[in-house]
Amino acid sequence: MFQCPICEQNTSIPVGGASVLPQNLHLGFEVEVAGYMSKMVNSREVCCDECVDGRNGLAVVFCCMCRQFLCKAGARQLYTTMKPRDHYCSQPNHEDNKLNFIEISTVAKSHQMEITGALEDAKEVVTKLTGVIDGNNRMIEQVEISKRTAFLAINRAFEILQQTLEERKRTLLSELEAISLSKTTALTLQTEQFEKMVGDIGHFTDMASQILQTHTDHEIVALGGLIPTELQATLERVQTISLTPNQHSNITASVQTDDLVRQLSKLGEIIVFFPSPSSSTWMSTSVARLGTRYYVKVQSKTSKGEEYPHGGIEVKGEMRSKTHNGAVVYGEVEDHRDGTYTITLTPQTAGPHQLLITMDGQHVQNSPNDLDVRPKRDYHTLCNAQQVIQCNGPRCVAIHDNGDIYVGSDDGCIYVFDQAGQLKNTIGSSGSGDGQFSSPSGISIKGDVLYVADTDNHRVQKLTSSGKFLHKFGKEGSGQGQLNRPLAVIIDSNNKLIVSDCDNHRIQIFNENGGWLLTIDGKGSGNHSFQSPWGLALDPQGNIHVAACGSNTIKVFTKEGVYVRRYGDPNHPSGIAIDDEGYSLVSEWGGHCLSIYDPEGNKIHRVRNLKKPYGLVIVCHVTDTPLSREQKSEMKQYPRNVQRDDGGWGLYTEGKSTVVGTALKYVTMRLLGVARDDPDVARARTLLHHLGGAVCIPSWGKFWLAVLNVYHWNGVHCLFPERWWDPPPMGTGTSFQHVLPLQTAQSTLYVIVGAPYWEQGTAEGPLLCSKETFAAQAYIIHNTPNVELWSQCSEQFFPHWSLNTSRFDKQRHR
Repeated sequence: MFQCPICEQNTSIPVGGASVLPQNLHLGFEVEVAGYMSKMVNSREVCCDECVDGRNGLAVVFCCMCRQFLCKAGARQLYTTMKPRDHYCSQPNHEDNKLNFIEISTVAKSHQMEITGALEDAKEVVTKLTGVIDGNNRMIEQVEISKRTAFLAINRAFEILQQTLEERKRTLLSELEAISLSKTTALTLQTEQFEKMVGDIGHFTDMASQILQTHTDHEIVALGGLIPTELQATLERVQTISLTPNQHSNITASVQTDDLVRQLSKLGEIIVFFPSPSSSTWMSTSVARLGTRYYVKVQSKTSKGEEYPHGGIEVKGEMRSKTHNGAVVYGEVEDHRDGTYTITLTPQTAGPHQLLITMDGQHVQNSPNDLDVRPKRDYHTLCNAQQVIQCNGPRCVAIHDNGDIYVGSDDGCIYVFDQAGQLKNTIGSSGSGDGQFSSPSGISIKGDVLYVADTDNHRVQKLTSSGKFLHKFGKEGSGQGQLNRPLAVIIDSNNKLIVSDCDNHRIQIFNENGGWLLTIDGKGSGNHSFQSPWGLALDPQGNIHVAACGSNTIKVFTKEGVYVRRYGDPNHPSGIAIDDEGYSLVSEWGGHCLSIYDPEGNKIHRVRNLKKPYGLVIVCHVTDTPLSREQKSEMKQYPRNVQRDDGGWGLYTEGKSTVVGTALKYVTMRLLGVARDDPDVARARTLLHHLGGAVCIPSWGKFWLAVLNVYHWNGVHCLFPERWWDPPPMGTGTSFQHVLPLQTAQSTLYVIVGAPYWEQGTAEGPLLCSKETFAAQAYIIHNTPNVELWSQCSEQFFPHWSLNTSRFDKQRHR
């Protein structure tokens, strides 16, 4: 049995065997089909192959059984009354005489679509091939350039070798000439000496022979004593010198060429390598800003992953909007001629984009890639935002790519919140073991790896983003790789860790496993110097910005530690962050504010009153300056956030509980309207009683309490203005930053009034919070400061209000 290629039916081989079958049956069938197809796709009219009524009408169908083109008559009159697929063929031998046909117009349209698609495919293929051809032609040109470069390199190398060999040859020949000349000169001098001796001896022997032959006895007696004496002296000189040559004649040139020949035979090689787009890499951020230049750095590499050190490759970059009808921005490419390229693009539309980087027409690694173009930020409108996270003594914060917020806390834990402020996870606990922390002050996240500056344990810990301990490095000290209270850690694009080594006044750079790489030392003087680095950040160019709390400056260094510039006048900067446009946001611990600098380092905005509100609250209270409900809410919340486990507060956020911190925060919360039986207030009051009461507060705390009329001015030490003239460290002008503002105010009061505080008139008044705050100390006197004193002082700071007796009386009787 075999299948007929025409009717596709199985049939038996004829009696005569396969030899009786038509030859080239399949080929004939293909030719026949090609003819049918040619007719169907031809725009010309096709006549009916078999008309019933003898007329050759125009064919409208093609019978798939008899493979004939048929007209209406050929398909019988049923053509007009039945559905197209129910037409009958005129051939009587078809099964059920039912027509299995294809309408010519349908087939033609189908084939037109196929041909159109084929043409489009062909056009696309031709475009690709043309691109490849162009690329090959450029590659041929590059091959010629590379060939010329290599040719010049080879010639230059062998010219150097030839010059070196010629120089060495001249040196050896010169040494040979000098040695042979020295030997010849010495031998010549020795020969001349010997010749002179031979001449002297010959002269005396000739004289003696002549005397013996020609002279008389008397003459022989007269000359006989002289000649033997001179001859004997000459012979004795001959005996005192060496009669062997003073130089040997052997001069040998030793030039070991075997090893050199072997090395020269293998000298140099022709290295065939080229950049591979699929191996080449690029680096940039995933976010661009509308109308702001966006930079992409491309590194060409070989197929083995090695950096390609030459330029001249066609690199292109474009940014395609996924909206806005696919608007395209083409980049400007700078060839650095060392295998790296910089592409600059300026997005014109916001929204999702695709970033495409090609090299010789082929996409580089990770291209295309998604890019989010966002509107430019307006930091001039930045203000105090609503609180979304409540945490006990937050010290640092970092945000994961998924939006989770990681907060390092005073209690030794790292809390993980979602974007809505809901707690998701707690990492670690207070301690010094693996995965435990003591004052974690810096967090950095990259992927699923978390790095923590474990400040008071003097180390950096590496964990997973879920909190599993992986590794740690650093120990207390000042040596290479050692740390002394690290306060910040950041990760650069090469996975290098940059750590602020605060109390060593330096920045250290480590690899991702904690291996030391580089130190940027801030000690000393000059542009590079800084003190107590707290915050660190990287700008879009990869430079390191150091927030130096101890020297009130921001300094910028390259990744290699080279000083670049300084900017700003922050008041003890404690933290810094830089956005993708290069704007710096600097938190000022001393100024309780957030300052924003543009990429050139110019301050453009400042957000004030971020924390430590007690001084403001007390002054507003005694001057009847109103605070909004929102301000009061934030001011009440801040002490709760930083309250320590024992219920108190320290001199600063990280410090242990003290009388001055606890008393002033307690008074602040009560003035803001927090109830006496509030749990946080009650805990603070209990601790304050345990510490001895508010009477144990230092003088500058007593000053605030005296301002509130809850402490007698007799107990407040005067600060004389002459102390400003004292040399350091006693002078007021060099006081610690916490003390300086208050000492300034105290000495100002003394200057204004012209007498000690306690010499001013007093008036009896109610005691605010006295029984709560002072543990019922019976000797505390409650009085009101002098009216004149406050009227003059307030004019310095609150010119809109003039203190008067009626206003003061109202305060007394409130």
